[in-house]
Amino acid sequence: MKVAFATDDGVRVNAHFGQCSMFAIYNITKSSSELVELRRIPDISTQDEFGKIDSRIDAIADCTLIFLMQIGASAAAKVTRRKIMPVKVQFGSPIDDQVKRLVDMLQGKPPMWLAKVLRAEEEEGAGVHGSNG
Repeated sequence: MKVAFATDDGVRVNAHFGQCSMFAIYNITKSSSELVELRRIPDISTQDEFGKIDSRIDAIADCTLIFLMQIGASAAAKVTRRKIMPVKVQFGSPIDDQVKRLVDMLQGKPPMWLAKVLRAEEEEGAGVHGSNG
């Protein structure tokens, strides 16, 4: 599954969803994890708050989870409607630590919130032709 991390430096989860300068995108499975890319958010000062939220959601549309420091209520609602689960973590949490924790959870018995996300991803993948998960 693809997982996004709200970051300003590509190393730590250190940004609010609506203000981060980029997302670190990882592909995470039970047996491995790899950084796919750093997706920079263009700074469009003419965008209103909703435009900023929408452009960020579009940037992570292919992700299942988004790890972040904070997210506003309206942004959280929009993110979850797109079937992306926001996961709040402590400011400055190293992305590598979060990735390792996630791989460990996948290898063991995932907590209920993660099991639910994985089930939804499997169901969606089964119904979409050409999906490679």
